[in-house]
Amino acid sequence: MIMAQGKGITAGGASVSMELRGVRELSRALRAAGGDLDDLKTTNRQAADVVTPVAARLAPKRTGRLAATIRAGATRRAGVVRAGKKAVPYAGVINYGWPKHNIRASLFMNRAAKQTEPQWTQIYNQAVQKIIDDIISATNAAS
Repeated sequence: MIMAQGKGITAGGASVSMELRGVRELSRALRAAGGDLDDLKTTNRQAADVVTPVAARLAPKRTGRLAATIRAGATRRAGVVRAGKKAVPYAGVINYGWPKHNIRASLFMNRAAKQTEPQWTQIYNQAVQKIIDDIISATNAAS
């Protein structure tokens, strides 16, 4: 199952990131089919690229600095959308809140992942179908 999951620290100095998870099984199947795991990294990046502009649009804007730090990344295991950096250390606090300081969570990253779920799940569905097709082809070729 592919899903979005939030990750971050709610105290000052934290960055926030969203990881699209559940590709471990996809990775195993791809290896079994003799596929290239770099293809999975590309798929993860495509999924993260779908979420990134929406997260930037939904980010609360006082100066626009937070929205400007939102970027996509990927590994073989996850597509990642990150916000914040050393000069903008408050991304986690803005997304997840900080109740002790009366800062409410905006959950802009979470909402971006949820709003774009049909698009990025379609990207993963297509990747899974390609893996299935590759497995079938490899099986037929071996017979």
